[in-house]
Amino acid sequence: MTELEQYYNKFCEEKRLSRRHGMVEYITSMKYIHLCLEQMRGEHKSCQDIKILDVGAGTGRYSVALSEEGYDVTAVELVKYNLGILRSKGSDVKAYQGNALNLSRFADHSFDLTLLFGPMYHLFHFEDKCQALSEAVRVTKPGGRIMVAYLMNEYGVLLYGFRDGHVRECLEDGRLREEDFHCVSTPRDLYDYVRLEDIQKLNETVGVHRERILTPDGPANYMRQTLHSMDEQTFQLFIKYHLSVCERSDLLGAAAHILDILRV
Repeated sequence: MTELEQYYNKFCEEKRLSRRHGMVEYITSMKYIHLCLEQMRGEHKSCQDIKILDVGAGTGRYSVALSEEGYDVTAVELVKYNLGILRSKGSDVKAYQGNALNLSRFADHSFDLTLLFGPMYHLFHFEDKCQALSEAVRVTKPGGRIMVAYLMNEYGVLLYGFRDGHVRECLEDGRLREEDFHCVSTPRDLYDYVRLEDIQKLNETVGVHRERILTPDGPANYMRQTLHSMDEQTFQLFIKYHLSVCERSDLLGAAAHILDILRV
């Protein structure tokens, strides 16, 4: 069992998106998923005609919800524990064990929408990220969409580095580059962090075109306690605020996550 599998066997992925800071990410991501799907609905007769691939599906938070809406959903998940939870939900999602680097079970141009909401967090080499994105391009139909999530560099530096007191340790052992404070992760760190220019370089190398870029959670992960203590009316105002600013370019780099929406 890999370190990543051991981690997710303990980490409560099922509940992450149901807590308030995770709800911000989920609500925002679903809004933009639906925007993409609405664009495609004009080209199809029904939800069942639209095929969605969820790579790194976790316990199926997105897969199952989209399947229940009537879409034809296929999920790929690396961790057996998460896959078991997904399958136990009794949905119509077609779920397989696998990883983003090899989607050979699927033919070229099979899906209208491909989600990569987890794999880029755990790929540590530029070549592997290119491979994952290239595979997503291969299995997505021309004119289809790919939605790719990333963890952001400054979030890691500010929280793990400065808030949690590890910044000098990370500079000394090479996990932070001293000249520019760019994170340098390895598999033992479990997560990889990028900047906007890293994402742009990846897109240019693979040859994909961006439709829009946004942060699905903005400052939510910095404000966990504040969000959890809000009354419901104030929390709904925060959601409204976040949705109004989540595409602002001046706010993207410091967010915890980025969602890059690409057109094939």
